[in-house]
Amino acid sequence: MTTIAMACDHAAFDLKEKIKKYMESKGYEVKDFGTYSADSCDYADFAHPAAAAVESGEYPFGIAMCGSGNGIQMTLNKHQGIRAALCWKPELAALAKQHNDANFLVLPGRFISDDEAYKTVDAYLDAKFEGDRHLRRIKKIPLANC
Repeated sequence: MTTIAMACDHAAFDLKEKIKKYMESKGYEVKDFGTYSADSCDYADFAHPAAAAVESGEYPFGIAMCGSGNGIQMTLNKHQGIRAALCWKPELAALAKQHNDANFLVLPGRFISDDEAYKTVDAYLDAKFEGDRHLRRIKKIPLANC
C-alpha cells in the first residue's frame, strides 16, 4: 500500500479531511502532517515537514492545500526536490504530472468544489510523467543546477 504525505492549513482543513478519506477509499495510506483542526494556523508549519518527507523519498508524493493554494505551494517549492503544482482543474493536474513530474498536488481549498477536487486528484493520480524533453527541463529547476 502506498503512503502519501498530506498537509493543509485551517482554511482547507475540511477539504483535507474529505480528500484524506477519498485517498484511503482508493487504497492509499495517508500520513497527515496537519493541521488537525479549523483553528487559525500557519501553513508553513505543516508544509515544511511534509515537503521534507517527500523530498527525502519517505513518501512518493503529497497533496497539500490552503485557502488559495498559493501560500502552501510557495512554501513547498522552497525545497529543492519539490515540484508543487497548484491545480484547480483535472487538466492542470494531469499536465503537472505529465510535463513537470509534480510530486505535490496543491488544491485551493476555498476555490474548488469537493467534486472538482476529487476529479483533480484522480487526474493527477492517473497521469504518468512523459520524460524525454520534460525531464531535461525539470533537471534545470533546482538552484544547484544553475
